[in-house]
Amino acid sequence: MTERERMDAGLIYDPGDSAIMEEQSSYLDLLYEFNATRPSEPEKRSALLKKMFGKVGEGCYIEPPLRANWAGKHVFLGDSVYANFNLTLVDDGNIFIGNKVMIGPNVTIATANHPILPVLRERALQYNKDIHIGNNVWIGAGVIIVPGITIGDNSVIGAGSVVTKDVPANVVAAGNPCRVLREIGERDREYFYKNERIDI
Repeated sequence: MTERERMDAGLIYDPGDSAIMEEQSSYLDLLYEFNATRPSEPEKRSALLKKMFGKVGEGCYIEPPLRANWAGKHVFLGDSVYANFNLTLVDDGNIFIGNKVMIGPNVTIATANHPILPVLRERALQYNKDIHIGNNVWIGAGVIIVPGITIGDNSVIGAGSVVTKDVPANVVAAGNPCRVLREIGERDREYFYKNERIDI
């Protein structure tokens, strides 16, 4: 089994393998080009995203700068995904993001991890676990999502949270470690912020 095959299987592998490094570097020039685009070049940004990412749905927008280990090659976006500046995608493994997802600034979504055993870390070995983010999820500013996490549809992850366990659908979750605070319910149909009523 090659190191690339081990990588794709979620096994411990050597990310410094020459074949992996050669493939990875070919995508990073596209990321550099994306980050160098001007605000007046939305069509160029969109075209580059479609070259860089595994899949980009309709109406997606990512505000530069973007950081990504593989320039988004292992990232799959649904429709109408919006990400604010300084998104970091550690996309050695797959990241699946649903439709109408909003991502605040300075968010990190990381699929890569390293073994706890020191002798394996001395060799700079790693493994990757896929991340799944459902439809209509809002991820607040400064959130960190660690490898192997699933976040269910419609849920909100509060700013600054560190998501170390799966989050179910239709909840508000926050904290370090992130935990469910409450379900999204009837009060949310009436108030948008504290005691301020929705008027539209």
